Amino acid sequence: MFTYLVRRLIYVLPVAIGVSMFCFLLVHIAPGDPLTAIMPVDATAEEQAAMRSAYGLDKPMPVQYAIWIGKAATGDLGKSIATGRPVAGEVFLAVKNSLLLAFAASVIAFPIGLFLGFLAGYFRDTIFDRMITAVAITGVSVPNYWLGIVLVIVFSVQLGWLPSMGAGPGGSGEWSWDLEHIRFLILPAVTLAVVPIGIVARTVRALVGDIFSMDFVQALFAKGLYPMDVLRHVIRNAAPTALSVMGLQLGYLLGGSILIETVFNWPGSGFLLSNAIFQRDLPLLQGTILVLALFFVTMNLIVDVLQAAIDPRIKRS
Repeated sequence: MFTYLVRRLIYVLPVAIGVSMFCFLLVHIAPGDPLTAIMPVDATAEEQAAMRSAYGLDKPMPVQYAIWIGKAATGDLGKSIATGRPVAGEVFLAVKNSLLLAFAASVIAFPIGLFLGFLAGYFRDTIFDRMITAVAITGVSVPNYWLGIVLVIVFSVQLGWLPSMGAGPGGSGEWSWDLEHIRFLILPAVTLAVVPIGIVARTVRALVGDIFSMDFVQALFAKGLYPMDVLRHVIRNAAPTALSVMGLQLGYLLGGSILIETVFNWPGSGFLLSNAIFQRDLPLLQGTILVLALFFVTMNLIVDVLQAAIDPRIKRS
């Protein structure tokens, strides 16, 4: 297991370097000048040159990347062009809020998706299977930002049960584990959980259905094992793939929640990324994308290791 872990860590290094290069180049090829928004209209050529020098934009792009990645390795992601605050502080506060939202959505989505998927796979080609499949397809197909708006209209505007915007009373971005703050978390978490429920349910349904049709399962039934004992073997065989799907979905929940965070004004990484794009704030945009991408790479590594721990065949392959 240790050898497998070392090998996976070695594989991750070039991926992380490639991700950092992609993040750096992606924001630089976009049209427009990032300093236009903060420089006065009547700025002289000397003032423009001084501003570019202050942000390192006067150097060749390879030199800019080397300086940026060197500072990023020490935790220094630069300063925001729009606000002048350190990017690292803004990014990690936003990522913390996004992790909270992704965790809450995962707590809702993964148990429900696993339960529906196993139920549909166990009762394959029955009315239960068709009903669950219809629910899963609906969950995947419905635009989550539209669902978020509908939930706001119903539960915030019409019923007045839950708040519709922000992460706490008075628009506060600081989180606290109390009932008042949890009320702000419910609607965005439920909205964000709908798509993973459908994806996990459909994946697990296909897995369980295929495993139940395998010869070894029929042999277990022929030996007289109780259905629950057979189901335990099926779950163990389905677990690595199901874990992989859930790990990927957790990464998407963190990095792909930009529309949900915008609808609910949730102060997470997606909302921060949206503001950075509109403000053309290069340091903030680069730092946010880099942290989200590295989180996704780390999640894949964790899932690979957990898969190998559950299924020894993965290590041997």
